[in-house]
Amino acid sequence: MKGHFNTKADEAGALDGSKLVRWRPMIRNFLARLFARLLARLRKQDPQARNTRWPTREQILLLPPFDALGFDDIVEVANAADAHRARQELMTAGVVGFDTESKPTFQKGHVSTGPHVAQFSTMDKAYVFMLHDAESRKATCDLIASKTLKKVGFGLGDDLKRIPIKLGVQPHSVLDLETLYREKGHGRGVGVKVAVAISLKRRFMKSKKASTSNWASHRLTDKQLLYAANDAYAAICVFHAMASR
Repeated sequence: MKGHFNTKADEAGALDGSKLVRWRPMIRNFLARLFARLLARLRKQDPQARNTRWPTREQILLLPPFDALGFDDIVEVANAADAHRARQELMTAGVVGFDTESKPTFQKGHVSTGPHVAQFSTMDKAYVFMLHDAESRKATCDLIASKTLKKVGFGLGDDLKRIPIKLGVQPHSVLDLETLYREKGHGRGVGVKVAVAISLKRRFMKSKKASTSNWASHRLTDKQLLYAANDAYAAICVFHAMASR
């Protein structure tokens, strides 16, 4: 009969349509996350996909080595006298390179108890504070909380989250140099190795073994001292190189 409609079929179609409307945002979000993961994987495989203005790994390897600090220019701070002296010298520097180290966690669900080490560097000397020592920890807190002492470094996001929890102090006057490179058009994620290559035309090497070593030890190895000190030293060198341009 003309004008007759299948009411049940129409109702079923309407219900299917309403379900599709409800599921559409979830499908869109799932596809967006999937695309982001694929893109991140491609970028990890090819670092140059992040930003074409980054030097390639091969180009960095051809650069002369970074003039790193040696043991004569590194102070391991683990007692009251050294902590007092280091605090005084650093407070007058105006701006210092800064970073922290934490004992890594390798099991899912384990929470880091770091930072265990904090390092600060001027253009002449680096100080590696052992945070198991009460006086060294107190001096570190004073330096981190200071609003007049500027602290510069790379990849400090996780450090700044852990510091209030572990040390009970709120960081002030801290600059992650990655933001300066982003403002200059180098994209996100510029770390110390790429920054040293861009601004200093030098090759900065980092030991993976040292970075994942036991930073909670009360006595650091020579490799750990060199690693920690030069992370902070490279940051202050890059900062001054950028400031002079």
